[in-house]
Amino acid sequence: MNKLFGTDGIRGIANQYPMTCEIALKIGMGIADLVKKQGFKTILIGRDTRISGNMLESSLSAGITSLGVNVLNAGIIPTSGVAFLVSSINKEINNNKIGAGIVISASHNPYYDNGIKIFNSKGYKLLDLEQEKIEKNIINIIDNNKKLVFSNDIGKISNIYDATNKYASFLKNLFTGKLFSLDLKKQKKQKIKIIIDCSNGAAYKVAPLVFSDFFKAEFIFNKPDGKNINKKCGSQHTQKISEMVVKNKADIGFAFDGDADRLIIIDEKGNQLLGDKILSICANYAKNKKMLQNNIVVSTVMSNIGLSNFFKKINVKHIKTQVGDRKVFKKMMETGSIIGGEDSGHIIFSKYHTTGDGIITALEFLKIMVNTSKSVSELASIINIYPQILKNIKVDKSKPDFMKISEIKNEIQSIENELNGNGRVFIRYSGTEPLLRVMVEAQDIEKTKEYCKRICEKIEKHMIRS
Repeated sequence: MNKLFGTDGIRGIANQYPMTCEIALKIGMGIADLVKKQGFKTILIGRDTRISGNMLESSLSAGITSLGVNVLNAGIIPTSGVAFLVSSINKEINNNKIGAGIVISASHNPYYDNGIKIFNSKGYKLLDLEQEKIEKNIINIIDNNKKLVFSNDIGKISNIYDATNKYASFLKNLFTGKLFSLDLKKQKKQKIKIIIDCSNGAAYKVAPLVFSDFFKAEFIFNKPDGKNINKKCGSQHTQKISEMVVKNKADIGFAFDGDADRLIIIDEKGNQLLGDKILSICANYAKNKKMLQNNIVVSTVMSNIGLSNFFKKINVKHIKTQVGDRKVFKKMMETGSIIGGEDSGHIIFSKYHTTGDGIITALEFLKIMVNTSKSVSELASIINIYPQILKNIKVDKSKPDFMKISEIKNEIQSIENELNGNGRVFIRYSGTEPLLRVMVEAQDIEKTKEYCKRICEKIEKHMIRS
């Protein structure tokens, strides 16, 4: 049996292993079995807008209820909405608490992919040990089946009809509450105009409920049909929203991904702000307001060298983790950091939520704009991001050690010597796909392209079968 979990849950092409009805049913059984052993009787499920979402939801629910555990169905809702519902419902009730939250989504991937992410009873993504335990249990059930409960003990399936409204209320109350420290008088005076790209994904219902109450907001790519999620839109495809921000003279644009846990920002000139710039702006604001707890910001090894240089400049401790927002959040909890994230646009504010939330990131950024009376481009000017080239190379699923191939190793070392500390090379395998990611940063864009090309040519020569 192949390993199920990658960097962010289980992922694959719908109707192919492991995203089949049969395996989803067993996954549901595996999660339910552990939840029961922990004394829980209910699991909450949410999903994005993919056409395969209903199918996988039905299979997961069948597996869960066959072991006597109940299912609460939240319907289409962002990933962070599931985390919120699990933690908030458990705080409200004494009995029949929710043992886990399951999200059916493949994030920024095309519609034909899907995935399964799991949150624990506190609304946290699973730690590695928890994930390994669940994976072992699922694989054991796939291989050996599991004794089902008697018919009178089968679990029930019920819907949370106001799930989206509950999540929207949480976000709106957060924005206007004391914890957020928004200058409400300034907010009412400033007429900030926003374009929001919902990526035809999970944010399409909740985003209008949140932003329309406070700002002049126009929504695009908010008509999902099951197959248009992330299609030439959203955080991975920002050309359209960039054009619209400039054409409509908007102050800012927000582009979510399919499950709305990541955010890319567009400034008033149509330029992109990726996660590292967003992180630097939010951390700098918090530090200036003496709100940057422990003076620590957490990011991943994929963060731009410009981010590290910026944090040195403003005297903030910068800690890097392995790739994945789970890893970032774990390190934040260990160090007492309140801000962390990834260049992909996953930003975590631990004061507000237990996981990355694109809408919260957008609201936090709007707060900074309001309170400082600065434009997006002004805010972004504080950091110099090095030119970066990232190439994905399809490789064998066995993921051989590329540093054991002398020509590849020598080329990498040669380029690192040429960079002499003014840039870097970082190469890693994807945790969710059979890809080798080659990332190069240098002070000059042409040199960055040249270095990346040299490495990719060596990899393709020695690792790609013709």
